[in-house]
Formats: sequence, structure tokens, C-alpha cells
Amino acid sequence: MFDSPLSASAYEVLGVDPSATAEEIKRAFRLRLRQTHPDAGGDASAFIQVQRAWELVGTPEGRAAYDRGHGFATTSSTTTEEQDWSGWRAPAPRTDTRPKARAYGHPGGWRRERYLALIREWAGHGVDVPNPYDPALVRSAPLEIRRLLADALAEEATASTVSDLGMGFTVWHDVAVGTDPADKLDHLVLSPSGLYGVMSEDFAEVVRFRRGEIIGRGVDGRAPVATLLGRMRVVARAAKVRFGGAIIVLPDDDLDQAVTALGKVRGVPVVVVRRSALSMVLRQGVPGARDIGGNELFDVRTRLQHTVRFV
Repeated sequence: MFDSPLSASAYEVLGVDPSATAEEIKRAFRLRLRQTHPDAGGDASAFIQVQRAWELVGTPEGRAAYDRGHGFATTSSTTTEEQDWSGWRAPAPRTDTRPKARAYGHPGGWRRERYLALIREWAGHGVDVPNPYDPALVRSAPLEIRRLLADALAEEATASTVSDLGMGFTVWHDVAVGTDPADKLDHLVLSPSGLYGVMSEDFAEVVRFRRGEIIGRGVDGRAPVATLLGRMRVVARAAKVRFGGAIIVLPDDDLDQAVTALGKVRGVPVVVVRRSALSMVLRQGVPGARDIGGNELFDVRTRLQHTVRFV
């Protein structure tokens, strides 16, 4: 909840300055609990955030660890290792030798590159900055820059989950669907349960649904479901394949339940899933999706291999 580049810090949730005393934090916690309690007309998700914030900074030990990991600790009290927090860096190569899904493309690669270019332009006026993933720097960056990093992290997390599903799965990442690199399909997943278009997002708050679309303050007027379906349609026409369904993957904290089925939207079954539920959905299949197998599975994989371009 507090590890996304888009998330408010624990101090912001409690409404205090990072330099607040322990007593000030305690008073703020009690006040925010009363303000957000559902029985008093407050928002349930905000109520949960307040409790989580207190868990993080409500004790001296917890607060010290949180400050070190999120860029609030003073330089004089922080070691070099603690300052070099790597939570938002690109993941290191994995040494796991178990069979993995066949994967092509670079998940989150385009957004990582855009983030690094823009953070250097914004923070260093085109000159390299010592640590582009420094938590304090990221937290102070404009929303559009933080969103690039958040989406890159989301795509990398989805890629890691799909990779662990094994050799029966094939995935293509960062698939180009037009001349604009930003207009891309995050993931194409071919599985025994069907062919799916997958979008990885991070809205840093619990989302809601209306008429087959995702809504909420963090969505910021975008139409994720319509966007995903439009990009899938481009790939389907180019490769002459049929999709079984569409999946939008969100951080667990962004959804009230593990899987939300939106039914068929423009004739395509759509589900919105917590990241922790993605493996189950891909193995069992999207409700209402059309199964493929045997020769058709091989044919679809071949068509995509000959058609897919990467951003």
C-alpha cells in the first residue's frame, strides 16, 4: 500500500510532518481513525490505510525502519547500504532453474527508459542523477513521472508471476500496436486456458466499477478496459487470432476482492484481478473464455511469433 511510487506516505495518510514527535503521531492516528471510521460515515479503504500507517510508524523501531526504506531518515543516521534502497530498481536476473514460461520482449522496459529520461531531465536538467530511484527524489517528482515508474513496476511484477507458471505458457511483453510507443499492449499470454490480453496497472487506491469500466480518483479519467480491448483488437486483426479474454492486473491493495468479473465487454470476457490471484486465473481460465488447445494452440503461437513487434 505504501510502496507504490504513487502512494501517499504513512505520514501523509496520518496528516503529520515526517519530523513529528511520537506523541503528535499518536494524536493524529486517533483523530484520523475517528474521521475515517465507516460507522461514522468514513471511507473503509481510508480507514484501513490509517491503521496500516500506524503499524509502520507507530513504534520507534517500526518508524526507524520505515524512514530508512522510504527516504525520510537523515543522512547522518543512515548508512550507505540503507540509503541505496533498491525497491524500485529493475529486478536482478533470477537464478531459479525451474522451467519457466517462454517469454519474449522486455516487461516494463519502455516505461523504465521513459522514467529514467524524464527524472534526469526534471531533477538534473539532463545530467545524470546519483540515484534515480532514491525514495525522496521519486516522492517529490511530478505525478506523470511517478506513474511511469509505478506502471513499469506493475508490468515487471506481472511478468514474474507469468514466468513461474511453467513451459505450458508463452508470453510476449511490451507489444507494439501503433507508431506511438506508449500505445502498447503490456502482455500477451497464451495458455492452455486461452489467449489473453493483459494490462498491468497501479492506481494507488481501491478502484470501483461502472458499466464495464474501472473508475476512481487514481484512474484519472482514463478508460483502462476500453484501452486494453482496443489494443487487443489491433493484434487480433494483424495476427488473425481470437482472444479468449482480457485481464487487468492491479496491486492487491487496489481491489476489494481477488477477482472481479465484468462480464463480456464488446463481446470479450473481462476480469480485473489482484496480482496474487493472477496465477489462479491464468491456470483456470477467465469465466466465459474460449479454450484452445492442440493444433490451434500451436497455430496461434506461430501466428503471434510472426506478427508481434516490440516497442
